[in-house]
Amino acid sequence: MKTPLEHRPVLLDEALEALNIRPDGIYLDGTFGRGGHSAAILERLNENGRLLAMDKDPQAIAVAQSRFGGDRRFSIVRGSYTMLGQEVEQRGWKGKVDGILLDLGVSSPQLDDPGRGFSFRHDGPLDMRMDPESGISAAEWLAEADEAEIAQVLKEYGEERFARRIARAILRERGQAPITTTARLAKIVAEANPKWERDKHPATRSFQAIRIFINAELEELEQVLEQSVEMLAPGGRLALISFHSLEDRRVKRFIRDEARGGDFPAGLPVTEAQLKRRLRPVGKDIRAGEAELAQNPRARSAVLRVAERLA
Repeated sequence: MKTPLEHRPVLLDEALEALNIRPDGIYLDGTFGRGGHSAAILERLNENGRLLAMDKDPQAIAVAQSRFGGDRRFSIVRGSYTMLGQEVEQRGWKGKVDGILLDLGVSSPQLDDPGRGFSFRHDGPLDMRMDPESGISAAEWLAEADEAEIAQVLKEYGEERFARRIARAILRERGQAPITTTARLAKIVAEANPKWERDKHPATRSFQAIRIFINAELEELEQVLEQSVEMLAPGGRLALISFHSLEDRRVKRFIRDEARGGDFPAGLPVTEAQLKRRLRPVGKDIRAGEAELAQNPRARSAVLRVAERLA
């Protein structure tokens, strides 16, 4: 098997502290990646502890089976973390999970592999699917989408100021030849972008937007957040690592709403039982320190938020 590209798990120590791991607890790693977080969780579990991991990426599944296939405490399922609720239900773990970890977005091995098509820094096929055996690739979508749809995706998921201008350039260029490589798309976007941000490649926002859209990342995040509370045991922890503002805003809003409870008119006397608060925030948002940033510059945008299930 091909040697996995190096992967440094982000905010590893902070995530482990946030999960407050019990040696005999039940834990979920919804984004296995290359197993950095999972390995660290397993080190803290005794023979009665359990860890269920998930990932869409067949390469991640192969790594999991190679590294932990013989560990009876560990199981891996291929699929979206939106399947966690059903997997937990099947195992009889509903309301018994002690911690859920989600490290959102794309992993370093995916970014660094030109064949996956995630990065404008490496020329390769324009794919961008976290599961390359499911759904349509970025190249296939760009070949069929109209200008309005492309512009909407770039604006909504990439917060791209020049979305309409870039979309128009994509349609013009695909009329000359199909856009099938990351290098060609990056060149089209860069040339269509009239005002480059300092220290940021002009294709950054567009690549992010297309990747998020192709993988339905924000929609899946909303689904797993809604499932998460029912999976947790009282005192169980939810730890989420986000890498851009679109994810982090959704996580922050979800924790805030669950901590606030029911939405009642201002001034209406309401009991604590009626509020039905389900979560409490644990600390403030956590970011990588200088030592980690020196080792892994990609951690600079990572934000860890933690919440605990109330009884």
